[in-house]
Order: sequence, then structure tokens, then C-alpha cells
Amino acid sequence: MTSPADAVRAKALALGFHRVGFAAVGPLDEDHARYLDWVARGRHGTMSWLGDNPEVRRDVRGPGILDEARSVIVCALSYHRGDERSPMPGATIARYARGGDYHNFLRKKLRRLAAWLRREHGAEARPLVDTAPVLERAWARRAGVGFVGRNGCIIAPGLGSYLLLGEVVTDLALPPDEPMDERCGSCTRCLDACPTQAFVASHVLDARRCVSYLTIEHEGPIDGGLRAGIGDRIFGCDDCQDVCPFNRTAPPPAHETADFAPAPRWRELSPEAILTMDPERWAALAEGSPLARPGWEAMARNAATVLGNTGERRHLPVLQAHRERGTGASAEAAEWAMGEISRRFAGVGGGA
Repeated sequence: MTSPADAVRAKALALGFHRVGFAAVGPLDEDHARYLDWVARGRHGTMSWLGDNPEVRRDVRGPGILDEARSVIVCALSYHRGDERSPMPGATIARYARGGDYHNFLRKKLRRLAAWLRREHGAEARPLVDTAPVLERAWARRAGVGFVGRNGCIIAPGLGSYLLLGEVVTDLALPPDEPMDERCGSCTRCLDACPTQAFVASHVLDARRCVSYLTIEHEGPIDGGLRAGIGDRIFGCDDCQDVCPFNRTAPPPAHETADFAPAPRWRELSPEAILTMDPERWAALAEGSPLARPGWEAMARNAATVLGNTGERRHLPVLQAHRERGTGASAEAAEWAMGEISRRFAGVGGGA
């Protein structure tokens, strides 16, 4: 007969997850202490929710997650689609964000797994995505799904780090998998590749300097000393993952990552087009996409920053028009971008 553990693993894989592991419930004392220090030092920036419910993050047993929890099922979903290029002309969108909002389909898969556990095993089960107060990477390491790389990402050997994590916490006792120790050796490529030097040390990211944080979560102007490091990245950043040797593995079959395929809408958009939009038009265009999260003002700020780093003289009129009609961070970024382009092409005859 198939064991409960084998049945759970098979069900998770049948739902489309690429890796699944089990961990026995218990306090995450060491990981929790690092988390508390990280928050105390303000390295989470303005993401205040990361400091909420600190004790719940230490142990999933309790009213915060599940009173009688005995196991954590960790599921990993790959969004690796090979060398597929970013779809937006003149700007780079992070790999995970080029298609639909992953929260929707990841949550559905986890809910189906939890419902199956209740139905087939009579178990209590609570599905969790990254909005829950859980130290996901600590559980993924403990469950043997992967190890925590120097850049803080979970790296699953044979699969890489282009992964999304989800969990189902259950009162069903499952035999725990072997935790996975780090395998980075002496490699520091991820730390060296960061365009804004956001890593304080191995495994320690200061989000306040991270391009993903600056372009997605941060509100208001971007620090002038960090703008050049943003380059053409309009939403998120993959640099520390792109250089990782563990990501040289072959991606899953394309049909398994179809939810992450670049949406056609981005192929017809550019940074300068974003600057000409009004908030309502942007909201309608970005609906159902991760790019909806920052809102129009922040995305226009990002677009202006990209043009400041990569733009040409032909972009000056749209930047000027945006500066004149706006008053927020995007207008300030447009003014900065005009200065950068003018400086870059000073003394150059003709020009684009």
C-alpha cells in the first residue's frame, strides 16, 4: 500500500509543484533570531508587515497558524523559462512577474492540496502563501526542498532558485525529509553581481538597497546614489539569480510554467508609454499582473528612472511633459532623467 507520505508527495506533484518536502513542526530558534536581528536593524525598509507577528514566525503551532500542527509540507513551483527575454521594449521585468499574478494560481494549488488532505486523511490543514507570517525559506531548508544560498534564495539542486514557495501546515504526522546544508562553497557570484551592493554579508540583504524593493515596495523618490544601479530594470531584479551556477540547469517543460509566460500586453508597452498614461489606464492594463502592486505613480517613477539610465534625446519631450503635469516622485524622477540624458549627450552632434 502507498504510505501517506508517498500519497501526499504524489498529490503535490500532480498539482503541478516541482519539488515537495516535509518538516516536523518545532521552533525555528536560530532562524528566528536572525530574522529578529534583521528587522531590528531596519533592513526590511518600509515593509512593516515583515515585522508583524514575530512569535508566530518562530513556531507554526498555535492560534496564529494551526494549534495542533505536526508537519509542514513545503511545495516549490519553478518559474524558470530558460533564456526567454523580458517582453517590455527598453526595460526589464523580473522573470516571475512577466505573466499572471502568482498568488492566484499558487494559492489555488495549495488550497487543493489542503482540501485533499482533509478529505482523504481527515487531517486539519492550512495552506499558506507568502502573505502569511511564516519563515518560508527556513522551512524549505528544513524540509529538504533546497538550501539557502548566499543571496538568501532557496536553491534546489537540479531545479535552481527561480522558485516560488508555498506551505500546507497540517496535524498529519509525516516523516521529515533531511534538511539541506549550503552548497555554495567559495562562490560569491550572486553577491558580486548585485547592481546596488545590497548584500551586507552572505545571507544578509539590506532591502533598502535592493532593486526589487526599490522598484516594487518603496514609495517616494529613489535615493540618487542608487538610481544608476537600477539600469533598465523597471520591475524587480534577477541579477543575483542569473549568475548562479545552480541555475544553469534545464528549465521544466514550457507547458509546466505557462502561467509565467510573458503577457502580450507588455510587448506593446515601453517606459515612455507608461509616462503618458493616467492612473486609471495603468490600473486597467496591469490588472491580474504583479506589476499592479506598485501603482501607477511608482511605475511611472521607475519608467523615468530607466529612461534616465538608458534613454536618448528623443525621450526628452515625454519626460518634460510628464514632469510638467506631475508633482510626485515620478515627476522628480523625470526631471532627474532629463538631466542625465542631457549630460550624456552634451557636446554630441545630431543624436537619437
